[in-house]
Amino acid sequence: MALEFAGMARPIDSEGFEGAAEKLGIRAAELWTVVGVETSGCGYLADRRPTILFERHVFSKETKRRFDAKHGDISNRHAGGYGAAGSHQYERLASAISLDRQAALRSTSWGIGQVMGYNAAMAGYADAEEMIEAMSASETAQFDALAAFIRAAKLDGVLRTHDWGRFAAGYNGPNYRINNYDTRLAATFQRFERGALPDLQIRAAQLYLTYLGFDPQGVDGIMGRFTRSAMNEFQDKAGIQMTDFVDDDTFAALKKAAIDG
Repeated sequence: MALEFAGMARPIDSEGFEGAAEKLGIRAAELWTVVGVETSGCGYLADRRPTILFERHVFSKETKRRFDAKHGDISNRHAGGYGAAGSHQYERLASAISLDRQAALRSTSWGIGQVMGYNAAMAGYADAEEMIEAMSASETAQFDALAAFIRAAKLDGVLRTHDWGRFAAGYNGPNYRINNYDTRLAATFQRFERGALPDLQIRAAQLYLTYLGFDPQGVDGIMGRFTRSAMNEFQDKAGIQMTDFVDDDTFAALKKAAIDG
């Protein structure tokens, strides 16, 4: 049986990334800052489902508190109860879906920009279902939704001027200081401004390796020793000459095995 919400999960490429940055009138460092704080810079789990976070306080509000008494773990006036990241969030979402599907989808933040389901219209979609389908197919759709939401919320200006407090308040809500969003944004921007930006080909290779069961220990667009080890393991099993970098033959073989195969 196909895993619900799992899609082709295509990584962002340079055209998609530059298009999203251009829509907002920002540089690569600013865009990587936003997604770096929201999701550590990756839009998918290893099983190809979009990265999510289920918000029980939103579900409670969306369903007018109907389920708070008997399902307080997933329907509660107060935020929290998140538990582990990753697949556990889909377990929480599944429980909520069994009670009210549309409210559950609207109460979840989706993809690399963690756009709330209830903000699907601001992200350019008719509803949460349509947004999720697009986000399951590609990170380009995830970046496009992020850019559309930022523009619709009129946050592109404060993002360009690095007014991290105002951006955090608009993007994450008035309680952003609880999770230090403003200071995390500032620190992450300095890291990208002063250091290397993710290499999109390496980053795509890391996602492909992850999908195929080879563990690069994260998706950051940097060729570190764990990525190299995972790549060499793939090259060995695929009968490809081992290299210290992602050459064209290796990238093509990864893409074919993970996406086109």
